[in-house]
Amino acid sequence: MTLNFLIAPDFSPERFAGWHMLNTLLQRRSGIHLHLLTPASPAEQAALLAEGKVDMVYANPFDAADMIRSQGYVPFARPAERFDEMVIATGSESSLQKLEDIQPGSRIALTDNKDVKLIGLRLLEPADLNESLIEWVPVESFQAVARLTIKGGVQAGFFLAEAYASLTRMTRSQLRVLVESRISDISHVVLAHPRMAGDLPRLSEALLGIGREPADSDVLEALGIPKGFEAMTQEDAEFMIDLMDTLLD
Repeated sequence: MTLNFLIAPDFSPERFAGWHMLNTLLQRRSGIHLHLLTPASPAEQAALLAEGKVDMVYANPFDAADMIRSQGYVPFARPAERFDEMVIATGSESSLQKLEDIQPGSRIALTDNKDVKLIGLRLLEPADLNESLIEWVPVESFQAVARLTIKGGVQAGFFLAEAYASLTRMTRSQLRVLVESRISDISHVVLAHPRMAGDLPRLSEALLGIGREPADSDVLEALGIPKGFEAMTQEDAEFMIDLMDTLLD
């Protein structure tokens, strides 16, 4: 039997090999065959989930909240000490020097990452800006956000902090960070479909155990999750979802 393991499409391209390394390691240590799914976009992810064949998911917090509450997925792990923060940046040649310089009607580039937009809207509050006062420019990737921002096609861009940090040094030299969030309670989540109940103990033990052997560090570094994964309970997940609901209000 093969289980499908889906990875949220917001990881940086250089992490692709890391996810395949993790998948291979999980299979070896759990004895369970896993087929890795790496959708290129949120739309492709939604289509795969709609087919009902996804057994395990590494999901962003916004999608995780819906999957837990609406679809019955069970949270069991999250990256240890690695939270989903976001960055608002402008081009290095921009006249914007601080967040409050962003004016109503400004164009902001962003991907279809609802958690990034949610946090970004909270960060824009000191500039007296809300969703209706911004002209949103949707793009497919954080690299596209960077390109558009550097070229001056938008006044600012929204980035997942980890994705911003993974941009090339040359790219980051052409951008200027206006603000970075410091929430430290919202993270990606590893979820299991209820039908996985029989296999979950072995998979959970395998995933949470990665990092105990010296050779594991290569896998975790490739993933950008150096401290590995920690257990996440239903109560932990509900706390995170409640916090996100608060940010939406």
